[in-house]
Amino acid sequence: MTNRFLILGAGLIGASLGFELARRKAQVTILDAGLPANEASGRSFGWINASFFLNEDHFHLRHAAMAAHRRLERDLADSGHLWTGTLWWEETGEAFDRTAATLARLGYDLAELPAREIAAREPALGQVPARALHFPAEGAVDAAHLTHRLLDAAAALGAEVWSGCPALRLLTDGDRVTGAETPMGRIGADHTILAVGTATPPLLASAGLHLPMLPRPGLILRTRPVAPLLSHILASPDQEVRQDATGALLAPASASHQSDRTEAVTDSPGTLARATLARLSRLLPGVEFQPAAILHADRPVPGDGLPVVGPVAARPGLALAVLHSGVTLAPLVAAGLADELTGQGAGARLAPFRPDRLLSSI
Repeated sequence: MTNRFLILGAGLIGASLGFELARRKAQVTILDAGLPANEASGRSFGWINASFFLNEDHFHLRHAAMAAHRRLERDLADSGHLWTGTLWWEETGEAFDRTAATLARLGYDLAELPAREIAAREPALGQVPARALHFPAEGAVDAAHLTHRLLDAAAALGAEVWSGCPALRLLTDGDRVTGAETPMGRIGADHTILAVGTATPPLLASAGLHLPMLPRPGLILRTRPVAPLLSHILASPDQEVRQDATGALLAPASASHQSDRTEAVTDSPGTLARATLARLSRLLPGVEFQPAAILHADRPVPGDGLPVVGPVAARPGLALAVLHSGVTLAPLVAAGLADELTGQGAGARLAPFRPDRLLSSI
């Protein structure tokens, strides 16, 4: 008998899980309280990389996920991936050298470029750094576009996608989770997977569990399209920026946004947009940038900053997929978790990130 899988959340993580489970012939239903990719997945910088990491297990997970994106691009038409590579000089001096040495030791593809080569590659730069690291294998993707492509592909394989149908609470039978209650009735499942990002704690509470999460708001400025300007993702000390396929520039409203520990946004979106535009103008002088939107999202960051992925030992039938950066990790985490839940093996890459290290009873 085919197991029934209920995925709560139709962002990039939930869509990736739905696609991978449907490819394994599972019976899949994906629920979202609103519209797919309407939260963090639709407001993401979209950077795919392993140059940012918190420990070596995290690096290897992200590095393997970059290869998973390449496989996904081959399997999914019109995925929207852009493999531009990155020029990185967010740190200088000894910190730059430590980063370069650490990534080289871990086997990351990189090269140190001098100022003349940086200027040749990115002539729009105003003040060219003395040196930068080139990460040629890095890229980016429009996470909302990829989410919709994955949901379409999952639906073509038989998955059901329900929008505007919030999960009110988890259903339980003793310790076992048996599905979710919605305003439209109860949905039973053999396996329920939470891929709802920052909405995870209240749903877990309905099953008597607590997952600590860090408040990590993020804002991304999107400009109106301009002529082709950048050949790489740029990561400078003051600003990260990339240009998408439409010509728009995407720029986080905080420097080094992946490691940003800001817990609350206290300035208005307009103030942040103007400050980001000013930094862009210093980085890329001579171009007039017009804001198109500033996108706010609360990033789903578990309490120790690392992904939380896998079955919950204390609640059979329940699994979690709560992580940042979901853009980088989605295809690898989805494939590994789908294999595990369908009995086709458990990836060693996911072992350090099990939910039970952080979960507690309430």
